[in-house]
Amino acid sequence: MKFARKISIMLSLLFVGLSLTACSKKEPQAAKASNKITLAYKEWDDAIASTFVVGEVLQNMGYQVEMVPLDNTFMWKSVADGSADAMVTAWLPTTNGPEYKRYKNQVDLIGESLPGGAKAGYIVPSYMSVNSIADLKDEANKTITGMEPGAGITANAEKTLKRYSNLKGFKLMPSSSGAMFSALDKAIKNKEEIIITGWMPHWSFNKYDIKILDDPQGTISAPETISTIARKGLKDDKPEAFNVLKNFKWDLADINEIMVKLSDNVDPKQAAHEWIEKNPEKVASWKAS
Repeated sequence: MKFARKISIMLSLLFVGLSLTACSKKEPQAAKASNKITLAYKEWDDAIASTFVVGEVLQNMGYQVEMVPLDNTFMWKSVADGSADAMVTAWLPTTNGPEYKRYKNQVDLIGESLPGGAKAGYIVPSYMSVNSIADLKDEANKTITGMEPGAGITANAEKTLKRYSNLKGFKLMPSSSGAMFSALDKAIKNKEEIIITGWMPHWSFNKYDIKILDDPQGTISAPETISTIARKGLKDDKPEAFNVLKNFKWDLADINEIMVKLSDNVDPKQAAHEWIEKNPEKVASWKAS
């Protein structure tokens, strides 16, 4: 019995020692994790511009920043379940209205990065005589060239087809953002009719003479704000990073400057760095308490 007791004590001490060793090894990893910020974004040019600028600012403050491109649905889910810390690309109240309604009790709406400067809708070249969705008849062979099926704009574009009686017979053809803007480029070069599901801010408004069609029903083209969404608890876990995200705000001229560079294949990180170097006062205001 004494021998068995000694063995038991020795095993207990060994277990405690191993546990302490394991804990000491985990501490540096925990410290590293506590300094990590994960930003989720969708691969739209305005989202890339905003995310990389904020990411660069946080990295300059000493954070280990990970920027993760996700489908729109998974972007919202990642912030809601805490696998991502924040996103700076929520279009409200229309485009991402359904996602916000679904997750609003699981996330924090903490700021407006582009107040009132955003708008989505059916977009056409300016040489097309139509100016309103309500006036469409048989343009572009009754075809709307769309983007990714999971995008909020795509859902609202489908809703628009059902809302307007004059759009009976029109079809929405989802593709990808890249394919959609390639189709726009080709159509404009050939002076052909085309209708796409685009948005502003976007570099295409700097490159092409295009316009958003009026939307009397307000199903896709209501003025919107691009907002910042954070996971629950970020304010307490990383108050300095939270403060930057909360204060992050700029205007159309700022975001357009970066998007034009992106359209010229400038690396997003380089474009963000150059903008930050030129705008120290604005960046300082994001860091202010």
